[in-house]
Amino acid sequence: MTIRRLPPDLINRIAAGEVVERPASAVKELVENALDAGAQRIEIQVEGGGLSRILVADDGDGMSAAELLLAVERHATSKLSPDGSGAYDLLRIATLGFRGEALPSIGSVARLSLTSRPRGVDEAHGLTVDAGRLEGPFPAPFPNPHGTRVEVRELFSATPARLKFMKSARSEDMAIAEAVRRQALAEAQVAFSLDLDGRKALRLPKAGDGPTGRLARIAAVLGGEFADNALELDQEREGLRLTGYASLPTFSRGGAQHQYLFVNGRPVRDRLLSSALRAAYADVLARERHPVAVLFLDLDPCLVDVNVHPAKAEVRFRDPGLARGLIIGALRHALAGAGHRASTSIAGQALGRFRSGPDPGGASVWREGGWAPHYGRAATGPDLPGLSGVSARPEPWIGPTTGPSVPGADPTSAVPEVEYPLGAARAQLHETYILAQTRDGLVIVDQHAAHERLVYEATKAQMAEGGVARQALLLPEVVELDPADAERLVSRAEELAALGLVLEAFGPGAVLVRETPALLGDTDAAGLVRDIADDLAENDSPLILGERLAEVCSTMACHGSVRAGRRLQAAEMDALLRSMETTPLSGQCNHGRPTYVELKLADIERLFGRR
Repeated sequence: MTIRRLPPDLINRIAAGEVVERPASAVKELVENALDAGAQRIEIQVEGGGLSRILVADDGDGMSAAELLLAVERHATSKLSPDGSGAYDLLRIATLGFRGEALPSIGSVARLSLTSRPRGVDEAHGLTVDAGRLEGPFPAPFPNPHGTRVEVRELFSATPARLKFMKSARSEDMAIAEAVRRQALAEAQVAFSLDLDGRKALRLPKAGDGPTGRLARIAAVLGGEFADNALELDQEREGLRLTGYASLPTFSRGGAQHQYLFVNGRPVRDRLLSSALRAAYADVLARERHPVAVLFLDLDPCLVDVNVHPAKAEVRFRDPGLARGLIIGALRHALAGAGHRASTSIAGQALGRFRSGPDPGGASVWREGGWAPHYGRAATGPDLPGLSGVSARPEPWIGPTTGPSVPGADPTSAVPEVEYPLGAARAQLHETYILAQTRDGLVIVDQHAAHERLVYEATKAQMAEGGVARQALLLPEVVELDPADAERLVSRAEELAALGLVLEAFGPGAVLVRETPALLGDTDAAGLVRDIADDLAENDSPLILGERLAEVCSTMACHGSVRAGRRLQAAEMDALLRSMETTPLSGQCNHGRPTYVELKLADIERLFGRR
């Protein structure tokens, strides 16, 4: 077989297949170039799902005529500089792009037009690349004082076979919008606009620097409802800093597409970080539910390798355990600090279900003379603003009581129980729900779900104090595995022993199981070990064992908690409310469902047309 050198145009097309998988990939690369050029405003126009036309215009530094020629040459970039010895350090990447492949790759499979004007220069220049054929540079008109305009037409026209693998224009539009949203979340100080076939799809003005600007941009992208139900994160450990926001467990989604992860400002899809999110929410969310999160991990560029994927979508950490531990620890700390807080959207959903009107398909509002249909929103959405507002009729002070004082208050001054966050128990409905009165509203508590969480947290605390009890197998079991899986298991033997599973190496492709967690009873040791091995291979963490222990604790808590249908005395109901106020995560049951719903009196009054 003869070895041949491939022609340059074919090399470029091969590179394009790696870097530009679909129109969204081209948009991502062009936006990254604009950000690296210091742009403060980026405008994107897309037609035909990006296959007909893509335009990305910015107000960045711009390029001279000579730089335009280099920009469309493979592996030519302004983002890497040699050190004193002339060496280039690929482990200290401080920009989003650095390979110099995007523009030549796009130009090899499409019609590319590039126009730019540098800062402080009167003239602008442009060039074109049509399926690898270069024309220019030449003088060209440019509407702005400085910046760059990149236009891509007939993407993949030079590789018609690739067009057969493209999805519908709508699907490609959605992928492009998602790519722009990810970049916009990372760069709150940059204004973004996106037009799809002439329709304004996205308008994001500058949000400013700092946490306030970041939260404003997050709210603009993900909606104000997420901002109202998000926990702020800001933790640092050994040179790694994690900031951002993650949702309360009761504000969850059916998929993980609402999780945005950034490493040094770079949007990534990393299994390590995703598994850390899953582990942090393991005992507050059902397995099929996923939190909403926008997390930013910042660290020294030398501690992370971004050069492991052609599209720069994956990263590799020098110390993956440190990064994962920081994320899990920060999230669990924030969740514990939330106490009994539950999602504000729960009250809105409850109020939406209370409404009635002449048209079952639309919402109703109170107008003078009676209820009238309102078609501005869906019937299930919250139509009443001010869910956190103060009622027009606050509960009056009724004098000292013998009850305990509010946490944080002067211990010598007793206060009415309605002053507590979850109020004073007033009734039990259907032997299942506790009705409590607060100072400015009411709370409905699911007694079984709430007590189940209390018992579950107490069980976890006991396990943490005494460790996981283990039971020795009468006959140690040998489990045959792939040698790599066996090695991974043995390397984590100490961690597994802390969870109650004791094993040791037994030859190059097997492990010997001596003890299993007592909580699991008569378990399938071989099946458990194989599941853990799969978890270690995929997530670098034995998640499955912790989840099984959590499931057992949850089952024990379910059987040991107050059942629906049991009549409670007033003192028992109040004691349950007070325990919820001091127990972490008591706002949701073990599966992420809310344990209580709070309705403000002001909103109830609106339901009845009193306000």
